[in-house]
Amino acid sequence: MIDFVSFAHTGIRGLRAYDPGHDLVALRRAAPQPLLELGSNENPHGASPLAVRAAIAALESAHVYPDPLGGDLKRALADRLGVDTAGILLGNGSHELLMQFAQVFAGPGDEVVASQYGFAVYALAAQAAGTTLRLAPALPRDHAMPRGHDLAALGAAITPRTRLAYIANPNNPTGTWYSAADFEAFLAAVPAQMLVVVDEAYAEFVDAPDYASALPLLAKHPNLVVTRTFSKAHALAGLRVGYALAHPDCIAVMERVRESFNVNAPGLAAAQASLDDAAHLAASLAANRAQRQALADALRGRGLAVSPSQTNFLLVEFGDDTARIEAALLARGVILRPMGGYGLGDCLRITVGTAVDNARLLAALDEAMA
Repeated sequence: MIDFVSFAHTGIRGLRAYDPGHDLVALRRAAPQPLLELGSNENPHGASPLAVRAAIAALESAHVYPDPLGGDLKRALADRLGVDTAGILLGNGSHELLMQFAQVFAGPGDEVVASQYGFAVYALAAQAAGTTLRLAPALPRDHAMPRGHDLAALGAAITPRTRLAYIANPNNPTGTWYSAADFEAFLAAVPAQMLVVVDEAYAEFVDAPDYASALPLLAKHPNLVVTRTFSKAHALAGLRVGYALAHPDCIAVMERVRESFNVNAPGLAAAQASLDDAAHLAASLAANRAQRQALADALRGRGLAVSPSQTNFLLVEFGDDTARIEAALLARGVILRPMGGYGLGDCLRITVGTAVDNARLLAALDEAMA
């Protein structure tokens, strides 16, 4: 037998594949009733009808390769975000791009910095690149932003070997965020010869007055990268379209490793059309805000600790009953995301659903807690 693990380089040998939480396809096949899937932070309000029609129309040319440059989508993004198309990189979701930044800019002997309780892909990216991951401790539980990014701790974790820092704002899985002023101070103190990758996958959901996107800082800081996705607010998770915004010279280097035709034609078409449907996006975001607050209030009314959130999900503490509660909900066809892999074994992450979804969740939760 061939020992294929030994063939892989050191970082890959100890790597574990990304954990989606549950085998949802298998659960759907076995379920006696439709599942209530609130574990993947999908948008229950669905994609724009314009985006759906554009994706279907693109399938008529399924025998033709998609635009390898994604030119139309890049121009649409540049127009709305006020950036140059040369500063945009498209990806098969932002996951692909987050992995590639470590692959390109870090390696053996280097370090990558991220926060405790940050998105799981940051650790995967660092390990796959063969670099060392340094985790900065998150804010304590009694803080106003429990388990959120401690930017001072992140700054203290940077060493001369640090090549890249991953920061999410708002953060998955905690839902927390940091202020624009705090980030500007952090960025000003970061060495110019390292990249700061700000993951803004949930940025569209934010309405907190102290939050600001890092996008306006791109022109001032050539070492800043911002990644976003069409999977969440635009509800195109099944089509896998993400993008990164950075200095054109940085993007030019990244293009060297971008897989050819990495964004499919229906995805390109749907993403561009979704940008044109501002009304659908606004209605979806408004519904999420209302249901996020209502669900948080209902959970707190049941004596549960709920972290503040500016996303489309809530991180909820169930304490010693977490595993039992999750199993009881699963038996009732309600799927939440277990957080043990993040070091948060006493918590479950709950996607904010529609009013009907949330009512079913709460009814099942009452039975489980009883």
